[in-house]
Order: sequence, then C-alpha cells, then structure tokens
Amino acid sequence: MAREDSNLHAERADFPSTHWSLMQRVGDGAGTNHAAALEQWLRRYMPALQTYLVRAKGAQPEAAEDLLQDFVLEKVIQQHLIAHADRRRGRFRTFLLSVLNNYATSRWRRETAQHRAPREPIVSLDACDASPGPGVPAGPEVRAFERAWAREVLAETVRRMERACEATGQAAMWGIFVDRVLNPTLHQTEPTPYEQLAARHQLRSPVQASNALVTAKRMYVRQLRLVVAEYARDETEVDEEIRHLREILAAGDA
Repeated sequence: MAREDSNLHAERADFPSTHWSLMQRVGDGAGTNHAAALEQWLRRYMPALQTYLVRAKGAQPEAAEDLLQDFVLEKVIQQHLIAHADRRRGRFRTFLLSVLNNYATSRWRRETAQHRAPREPIVSLDACDASPGPGVPAGPEVRAFERAWAREVLAETVRRMERACEATGQAAMWGIFVDRVLNPTLHQTEPTPYEQLAARHQLRSPVQASNALVTAKRMYVRQLRLVVAEYARDETEVDEEIRHLREILAAGDA
C-alpha cells in the first residue's frame, strides 16, 4: 500500500490554498480556462436548478431546461453572475437559488403580461443576496433542490476518485471501494466479504483488502473536500458544508 499512501500525500499537496477555484474561473469570464470551467459548472449544478424549477415552480422539464439556458446566457455569461456572489453573505447555492427564483418569477410574469404591459425588467443581481427571498419556498421544494445539489456533489466526488484510481494504477482499491461502499449504498447490496475481495484482486490476505478500503475512504474524503472547496470559502466552511450535505441526504425525502 506504499504507492497508495504516496499518492494520497500528493493529493493533499494539491488541495487548493485559494478556494472557490471553479467559481473564480467561471466568474472571470475570460481566459483559456473559462469555457472549460463554465462547462464543468453547468454539468454539476444545472440538474439541481432544474429540479427546483420543476418542483417549486411547476415547470415542465422541457420548459425548465429552456429557462435555464436563458438564465445561463443572461445571468451567468452576460451579467457575470458568479463574480457577484459574495462569499461573506452565505452559501453559494443559496445565492444561486435566490437569483434563479427571481429570474424565473420575473420571466413568467413578463410572458403572462407581454401583451398588456411593457417589458418588465429582470431583477438586478444587486437586489439578490445569499438569503432566499420571499418568493423562495422554504419547504419540500428547496429540500429537493438541496438533495439534488448534494447528490451531484457526491457524484462528482466519485467520478474524480475513479479517475484518480485509474491514473495511478489502483484498480484494486477502487474495486474494493465499489463493492464495500458504493454498491451497498447505492443499490442496497450486501458488502462483499474481504476474503472474496482479496482473491478477486490478488491480494495477500483479507487484512490487506481491509487496509485498502481504509485508504480508499481517505481518498474519497479528500476528493469530497476538493469538490466542496470549489464553492466554499475556506476549510472551516468546507467542514460545515460537508456536515450540511450529510444532514440533507440523511433526511431523505421527508
């Protein structure tokens, strides 16, 4: 397991000293990394926002997707939404939800009244803060949004961990993590016994398979912290956000 330990030390060294790294690249609005960062941002957070529009606003999935495309163009790209997010004013996702809620409300009011009144201006970003406005529900709709957000954060963590294991030749560790953690969690299967895992991955003993799982869990936690650090302010907020994500998922659909 020496190779695995050295790889984990390398991961720790790569932990960004400046957080909000993805947010910063999207917010810059320029540079060679901007387009890739924007694509990554959209892939990660659009599902949660679409969930909110469908659950809270009653939009059909196709209409929600169309509105989100316009939201990205007008707010994220043209008005540099990410650059307006003030980390001192609360969680980024709450700010994002507040802006989207105001945008959707204004958009649908305008479409309803477009034949009876002049075009209604879309609410300014300056009018939005990190606290949901009066139009943002505080009930199951927001909880659905937060669950979708949490699940995508965890999915991104798993994707990164799998890529890291592939890049460093740690297929056995990844396989053990899948059979002992992922499959039981996602598919309610029984964890594979360590004896079977040791034989499957040509390890010396079940103890070595158990040690590999310990290392895998540490890698998962580090990857999770890297993902959360892209939108949290500092390591203290990373800890708080991870606790909050766990609470969201533990609450289920209640």
